[in-house]
Amino acid sequence: MKPVDPQSDRFFFFYHRHSSTGSNQPEPTHTMSGLYIHIPFCKSRCIYCDFFSTTMLERRAEYVDALCTELHERRTEAKTPHHTIGTIYIGGGTPTQLSPEQTSQIMQAIRHDYDVDPDAEITIEANPSDITPDTAHQLLDTGFNRVSLGIQTFDNHLLHLINRRHDAKTAIEAVHTLRQAGFSNISIDLIYALPRQTTPQWAADVQQAINLQPEHISAYALMYEEHTQLYQMLQKKQIEETDEETALSMYRHLCNQLRDAGYHHYEISNFSQPGRHSRHNSNYWNDTPYIGIGAGAHSYDGNSRRQNLPHLDTYIHAIRNHTTYYETEQLTTTDKFNETLMTRLRTSQGLNLNHLEQRFGTQLRQYVEQQAKPYIESRKLHIDLPGPTLRLTEDGIFTSNDIIATLLAP
Repeated sequence: MKPVDPQSDRFFFFYHRHSSTGSNQPEPTHTMSGLYIHIPFCKSRCIYCDFFSTTMLERRAEYVDALCTELHERRTEAKTPHHTIGTIYIGGGTPTQLSPEQTSQIMQAIRHDYDVDPDAEITIEANPSDITPDTAHQLLDTGFNRVSLGIQTFDNHLLHLINRRHDAKTAIEAVHTLRQAGFSNISIDLIYALPRQTTPQWAADVQQAINLQPEHISAYALMYEEHTQLYQMLQKKQIEETDEETALSMYRHLCNQLRDAGYHHYEISNFSQPGRHSRHNSNYWNDTPYIGIGAGAHSYDGNSRRQNLPHLDTYIHAIRNHTTYYETEQLTTTDKFNETLMTRLRTSQGLNLNHLEQRFGTQLRQYVEQQAKPYIESRKLHIDLPGPTLRLTEDGIFTSNDIIATLLAP
């Protein structure tokens, strides 16, 4: 089974490589909240993307105004008990399609209405084609201290196939430009198992990424999501899906090469230099509340989830007219248990069974232990002491979805 990255949400892409849990592990924090801002605008659409996005760039100004209104209206959600904003993440879409003035407008609204920690991690996603020396300095001056570059691959033929706007040279130059501007925390995204991608091509991508020495690397297996151009091409047999054996070989190569280069594999698709894990994404995995602003954005307060409707006109109209533009889901104890199991087990921290019992009771702990026995015997799960902590082994990761599905409470 391929390592699966359900990217329809940004908080269920996890992994554990069996290792120690030293000081480089992201630890849970319940004192600061995260703030996510969704910018849906793109200059062009990538063929694989199923995130909510639009090429209607003429709507940017009114959308940003609506964002700032929502930020103001929801300011009380960050007051108690998690009153301080510890991470800000502006994602998309392509946030760097906003003008510097529009980006500054959003950041000013945040700082006006929210208590932002002085040491907050403040990230913006960027397309390499948008990074110029002026843009890099403007982002730094606006308050960003981390940039996540959507590179995906350094192979020009593959970049053209998936309809990315940049080429390999532009991607490499973007990293150097950010460094020269003063950014010391850069993340890059890669995709493997692309159509027509060979193992040598992927190996070259990984090596180029290592050569650039970003503080963080995210690498995702390509997903064929319905309603994307990529899926339609697959259905029409214009492309072929990478076979499972090749995809797994690519994933193993990625893990081994990045480990040897000093990167810590702290989550299914994420690698970081020591101490440089994504603090914002770790909020999702550590059960920390977060607020999602913008069309399609998700929020979590510890007891319920909220999703803003993924529709530009609906969102803007509702903000202007003070009508409802979101749906909420109250989480049951079973929901919370399953999410805790899923997120903790598929990170390098693993699932502490004592903590699980303290929160959900002896019966559910015993259920997990019973369901886990066959996988422990087949060495796909391992129990570490002290703890005890249940972890996926390296072999277990390749069938992790099946294993976790077996452990979930009915």
